Amino acid sequence: MQSAEFVIFVLFFIIFLNTSSHKDLVSCLGWTTADELYSCSDDHQILKWNLVNNETNVVVKLSEDIYPLDMHWFPKTVGGKRQTQAEIFVLTSTDGKFHLVSKMGRIEKSVDAHKGAVLAGRWNYDGTALVTAGEDGLIKIWSKVGMLRSTLANQGSPVYSVAWGPDSDRILYTSGVQLTIKPLQPSAKVMQWKAHDGLVLKVDWNSVNSLILSGGEDCKYKVWDSFGRLLHSSSPHDYPVTSLSWAPDGEMFAVGSFNTLRLCDKTGWSYAVEKPHTGSLFSLAWSADSTQLAGACGNGHVIFAHVLEQCWEWKNFVITLTKRRSMQVTNVMNDAVDILDFRDPVIKASLAFAHLVVATSLQCYVYSSRNWNTPLIFDLKEGTVSLILQAEKHFLLVDGAGLYVFSYEGRLISSPKFLDMRADSLNAQVISLCDDTIAIRDNRDEKVILFFDVLTGKAVGDGNPLTHKLEVVEIALDQCGPATDRKIALIDKNRDLYLASVRHFGRETKICKIGTMVDNIAWNDAANILCGIQDNQLTVWCYPSVVFTDKELLPKTLHIRDSSEFNSAPRILNFSGTKVTLRQGDGSLVYSSVPPYIALLHEYCSSARWEDALCLCRLVKDQSLWACLASMAMANRELTTAEMAYGAIGELPRVEYISMIKEQPSKESALAHMLLFSGQVQEAESALLQAGLIYQAIQVNIDLFNWERALELAVKHKTHVDTVLAHREKFLQKFGKKETNKRFLHYSEGVDVNWENIRAKIEMELSKEREKAANASVRSNGASYR
Repeated sequence: MQSAEFVIFVLFFIIFLNTSSHKDLVSCLGWTTADELYSCSDDHQILKWNLVNNETNVVVKLSEDIYPLDMHWFPKTVGGKRQTQAEIFVLTSTDGKFHLVSKMGRIEKSVDAHKGAVLAGRWNYDGTALVTAGEDGLIKIWSKVGMLRSTLANQGSPVYSVAWGPDSDRILYTSGVQLTIKPLQPSAKVMQWKAHDGLVLKVDWNSVNSLILSGGEDCKYKVWDSFGRLLHSSSPHDYPVTSLSWAPDGEMFAVGSFNTLRLCDKTGWSYAVEKPHTGSLFSLAWSADSTQLAGACGNGHVIFAHVLEQCWEWKNFVITLTKRRSMQVTNVMNDAVDILDFRDPVIKASLAFAHLVVATSLQCYVYSSRNWNTPLIFDLKEGTVSLILQAEKHFLLVDGAGLYVFSYEGRLISSPKFLDMRADSLNAQVISLCDDTIAIRDNRDEKVILFFDVLTGKAVGDGNPLTHKLEVVEIALDQCGPATDRKIALIDKNRDLYLASVRHFGRETKICKIGTMVDNIAWNDAANILCGIQDNQLTVWCYPSVVFTDKELLPKTLHIRDSSEFNSAPRILNFSGTKVTLRQGDGSLVYSSVPPYIALLHEYCSSARWEDALCLCRLVKDQSLWACLASMAMANRELTTAEMAYGAIGELPRVEYISMIKEQPSKESALAHMLLFSGQVQEAESALLQAGLIYQAIQVNIDLFNWERALELAVKHKTHVDTVLAHREKFLQKFGKKETNKRFLHYSEGVDVNWENIRAKIEMELSKEREKAANASVRSNGASYR
């Protein structure tokens, strides 16, 4: 469960005094580290900007015929491994060539790529291929050493911008007013749609959230999903959108236009707008840690901006990032203020479960809400932290090298690993953490969810992952209760919400649908209560596990808030205590609450305080609360409480069935019928067979009209064949039908059906069961007495 986070954008323009600068428009730029940037200009110079000592140096003076248009550095790390070729970048130019340039400025190779200018060049995410787009309308794929592999497309009109798909298996490119997604496989389907009313000038595709960003001459920027569905369209700007770029972590993006720089949330609404006197912004580049932005300006300047004023809230604490290396902690209960200073710039932070976790470029700080003066500090190995998740007992860090689980005392607990792990593509929607389990959607197959034990980092149980029938877009583990009862909620591509058990111990995974048209979800931090945005309404599943005990009771356990409270596309940021924090489609924050009785009922039932739970329900007199209590009592085999709760909501057939369960001659029979009550037929039959109650197992199948299975059990155990045949005959007579099943015809020839003998045999079986149960009770009491 993450704390609510709010971001405001503040731009700091860094002015470099007594240093060199460009004398013509800057066309492209790129970061090498968090403090070092390279820029290229029409003055034929490549400059290196050092943000630590505010120095600018000329790396190389290009020949007069090279006018650079685009640059992109070779990816530094892939799957946590540092690349040996990471010190070069591709530079495209107006002469139809692209150049592979070293960090020292030496041109390693120049390749004639297109007729006319090479407008864009991009490495894929694993550094195995390069794509270029030209004024001639061609899109070409090259090897990392500059050898032509294929011509992917021929548009016939200039391709102004190009981007790789998250898995490097598709190419997104501009095509006049349209956008096109072309897979690398020749036989795969091409996707194309009209994106803007004017020429599309820039596109970007984020590898973490899989969202597409486009900007064009119609002066708008738009956000799309990977299927070409429009998620957000901006109002028109004063001038065409000339540049845009996703932050690497996928949480924000920046848009550049003439004398305009805008920071936006990933859903499209704007955090802030700055109006620098820079001319058009031709290129934007984010640093790897997503905290700094650089812009290439038409007036020859390079501007730098930093993300500040981020806020985190948890209970009575509000924490604000006031400077790159400083935070302010405010306790709203007493207005106490603490200042937290850091040696290095803050990259990521998270506030939840009474702890603040702050990751800088080199260290991790862990603060307790009881003491803001003495943090626990430990060094980070390598990479930039892109995600922090917190649970009650520990937290998880994600960086380019992998996943790491730490205790709040700074001790490394585990570091889960799996095949083809791409930690840089993980976000909060596809990875979830609780006290005992880590859940991760497999990047190789989005239908698969992997589970790891927190303490060992190894796969949970038998190691078999959960495989859903459709691609999964969001997952969330519940936060409370024992590990054996852990549940995961998941939303698939159809926006259906499912609940599944995590630790099934060799049994078939239980997975049930509990909602449709669900956009996003969040578990409560103190009770296993789930809330979600369902068809633009806030829906609270007061006891989601009801689907495993009594699925028909699910609608009665829902708490739905009126949609008039929210405008379009609200998203849940946090669900703590009784308060739900949501951000609406326009960026505004709204708060909603759930009744406090739900969490109190969970507390009573988890601690077996059934009398208190009954008193609470009688006091509140709410049908949904009674329905939750009925299901919780059945899940915990508290039949008396369940009987009263079902009676309170008028479920008389269930009350009668529970009374029948209480009259069963043995615990084994009662357990089997409780499993039947929850729809677990196979488990009920297995429990009876393991207890040696053959007749009961046969009778269960007769009651469910599973005639084939009932006869199979009777023949296998050589008992009650006549009982099965008698019930079958009675069933057919009732509906006026004749026997046609060959197996039943075969056995009916040699078996005499006599109801008096059958009843006597059944009574004898039940007497034996009662006697066995009584003897077991006597032995148990005797052992207890001794």
